[in-house]
Amino acid sequence: MTRPDVQLVCFDLGGVLVRICRTWEEACARIGLEVRSNDAWEQTRPQRRELTGLYGTGRIDCASYARRISELMGGLYSPEEITRVHDAWTIEDYPDVQRVVAALNERGTPTACLSNTNHGHWVRLAHEENGCARPGHPEFPVVRLIRHRYASHLMGLAKPDAAIYAAFQRAVEVEPGRILFFDDLEENIAAARQAGWLARQIDYRTDTAPQIESQLRGFGLI
Repeated sequence: MTRPDVQLVCFDLGGVLVRICRTWEEACARIGLEVRSNDAWEQTRPQRRELTGLYGTGRIDCASYARRISELMGGLYSPEEITRVHDAWTIEDYPDVQRVVAALNERGTPTACLSNTNHGHWVRLAHEENGCARPGHPEFPVVRLIRHRYASHLMGLAKPDAAIYAAFQRAVEVEPGRILFFDDLEENIAAARQAGWLARQIDYRTDTAPQIESQLRGFGLI
């Protein structure tokens, strides 16, 4: 079988290149905040998910998101506490992923990311604000190594909506069958494959660099 000619390697960020919290409880533990619960916590789950979607596609700002989540839960957590938990969600680069992305760059293989995120996280992840690099050393150096960076809140679309894959393809001008894509969520992988991408799921629970390298070797990229 002829090996596909990959012209772009695209990464999700959280769970692939960057370690993140997977639950509210985990994020609370990172900042030493007690986990609280009341009837509104469960009853408002759909509305909270909707607000998270609005925030993640740039339709509301950080302050509105925190305030509206707090109001939904009857003040169970204050807006300030919600912002602190939100800020704790992104943790660190996975080991050795900087080396993997740098190796692709050195070989001249274009790299990109396509991430479901939001303004608050993106400022830290991409080490930029309003398209300009922030001063100082980036918290997540691997993201700065990626040549083409795309985020849901900037595109107004989110995975696994087919529209975001189509918009990405138009932006990078690469045929779908030549995009190698890594993501940790099954639904995002399924949607990428439906779009014709070469999509591979990553297990976020263990180091991700060896998984990525194994796939890159299979395509003759390293």
